Amino acid sequence: MLPWKRVLRPLAALLLTAAIAIVPAATATAHAATAPSSGWNDYTCTPSAAHPWPVVLVHGTFGNSVDNWLSLAPYLKDRGYCVFSLDYGRLPGVPLFHGLGPIDESAEQLSAYVDKVLTATGAAKADLVGHSQGGMMPRYYLKFLGGAAKVNTLVGLAPDNHGTDLGGLTNLLPYFPGAEDLLKATTPGLADQVVGSAFLTKLNQGGDTVPGVHYTVIATRYDEVAKPWRGQYLSGSDVHNVLLQDLCPLDLSEHVAIGLFDRIAFHEVANALDPAHATATTCASVFS
Repeated sequence: MLPWKRVLRPLAALLLTAAIAIVPAATATAHAATAPSSGWNDYTCTPSAAHPWPVVLVHGTFGNSVDNWLSLAPYLKDRGYCVFSLDYGRLPGVPLFHGLGPIDESAEQLSAYVDKVLTATGAAKADLVGHSQGGMMPRYYLKFLGGAAKVNTLVGLAPDNHGTDLGGLTNLLPYFPGAEDLLKATTPGLADQVVGSAFLTKLNQGGDTVPGVHYTVIATRYDEVAKPWRGQYLSGSDVHNVLLQDLCPLDLSEHVAIGLFDRIAFHEVANALDPAHATATTCASVFS
């Protein structure tokens, strides 16, 4: 590689990463205050013929129904979708940071929320878009709680479908007697996500997917939480697994950024929700 290319390539990557963050940042603060009244979580919203399924956004661990979606919710709303988001997995006395309760119970909360959205909108089905745990937990709803009849598409942004080591934390647990039991007792939602947990064993036994639902997984090579990143992928007859860097080699987003403000990932979400009108996702998609 020529010397100038060695300089320009990382520089271009940094500029693209900055653009990914800056493009939605100009409106994020305004949406934080006005999201419910501006059409996001508007229960009077009527799905259009072009987008007949309302979109339910499912936050990740330590997330909530607003902060996780300050960029993606308005992105989808501006494209004509009825967009909704829920809080789930709350622990008593822990405000703002959710997704920490037992995941099977969180899936029951998602089930009730989807029913609420379908009743309000009159739609027969919903599309689900989730980040991290929010991309994996709905699979329990689909597989064990009758969700497959009510969901058209599940899109996972960096979903820990086959577990996580919690950023290396689980490697330390054997050195601290009682730590694993404490994790399960205090934050069962975290314990359920650990590679090899009883929850994940049940979830993945007999196949990753269920008939009738379209699945898309969007992963990043730089994920430091749901790793190895290939463990996010699903196997099945109706699965589309995507690596961001295959679409744009300059995209440096990691586990958090892919869900919060990565416009390249957002473009691929839009493609998954409306495959009949999908357009190529490239580095230029950051400006779409």
